[in-house]
Amino acid sequence: MHHSSAGRTTRRQVLGLSLATAAAAALPGAARAAYLVRAWPEGKAAPALALTDMNGKAWSLVALKGQPVLLNFWATWCEPCRAEMPSLELVAKRHERAGLVVLAVNYKEAAPVIKRFLDASPFSLPILLDRDGAAAAAWTPRVFPTTVLIDRHGTPRHSVLGDLDWMGPAARELIEPLLLAKPHTA
Repeated sequence: MHHSSAGRTTRRQVLGLSLATAAAAALPGAARAAYLVRAWPEGKAAPALALTDMNGKAWSLVALKGQPVLLNFWATWCEPCRAEMPSLELVAKRHERAGLVVLAVNYKEAAPVIKRFLDASPFSLPILLDRDGAAAAAWTPRVFPTTVLIDRHGTPRHSVLGDLDWMGPAARELIEPLLLAKPHTA
């Protein structure tokens, strides 16, 4: 017998509804917005970030200083996360020459689960493993996807909660200032 989940609301649906409601309230006239842009809190330092990717390569924010970075926090079970992945790949390719680094930080999933997902939905950006969820807890309100935009100095500038078309005009307005600013030279 097939049991329908109609009538039950999952935590993910509640988060999605809360996000849509918050976006609609924050952006009058944009009730259909599936994302919310937040400025990084003034004076809040960037949390440390040191994770390994699916191939065992170590990544750290310190090592990426001088390059603009998009840190995308996601999970395979998150439909909006999966929906925005193609545009994340495209924006990475578009701005590769400007040094933009796009990293997909997976929330608490085992490598075999991620690999099965990748077999069905190929994705070429580095996937970092946030095995215990500590990175997501430090960087996000644990709404997925959340993408943090970091400038060339290693300073977070904005967080985007929800899925955004990274090739669209809203994303361009967020990314262009990161690309234009030159790093300090020592």
